[in-house]
Amino acid sequence: MALYLKKELDNDAKIYVWEIAETEDQLLKLSSVPSDELEEINLLKSEARRKEKLAVRALLDEIFDEKVYLGHHDNGRPFLENSLTEISISHTSRFVAIIIHKDEDLGIDIESLDRDFSAVEKKALSEDEIDDLSERKKTLQLAIYWCAKEAIYKRMSISGVDFAEQIEIEKFNPHDEGELEATFIHKDGTEIDFDLEYMVFDNHVMVWVVG
Repeated sequence: MALYLKKELDNDAKIYVWEIAETEDQLLKLSSVPSDELEEINLLKSEARRKEKLAVRALLDEIFDEKVYLGHHDNGRPFLENSLTEISISHTSRFVAIIIHKDEDLGIDIESLDRDFSAVEKKALSEDEIDDLSERKKTLQLAIYWCAKEAIYKRMSISGVDFAEQIEIEKFNPHDEGELEATFIHKDGTEIDFDLEYMVFDNHVMVWVVG
């Protein structure tokens, strides 16, 4: 089993991270994949994508005693068809991250620091956020900004969000772990404030929001 990390939060949410260290065949043997889900996975041409999907299923089997069925809303947000537990999922080529809570809306995002985040600065950050960037830790800061905005986007489950205009992250100094304050601004001007947390491990950044 490749359960890399389990983290229980003060708000009763739980985070699980699976390291994708297995072959595709090993992942198939580790997980009990529903037939319709397996058909969709087999249609994927990329082995890396198939392994990510199989690792999600392996991690779900690790988390839940009962077999759960994974569905997706029209906007792509995942949900459990036979459970009221709220769930959010993110993955890279190396890790799968899942956060769950019995009833709170939530979101999680994980990214590799090897990714090129230059487009994030141009498309997803406001002028104030760009001004707050540190040259010394710019890649890490951009990764945290992106993961935070993605986590909030998943939490809100709204289409057509302008990351630069509608999701504001308060100024922060990036560390190996920390907290963030953010605001989501609806198109009618109403605002919702969020507290997020993040951690850095094995050249990856993970950010999550609950509630």
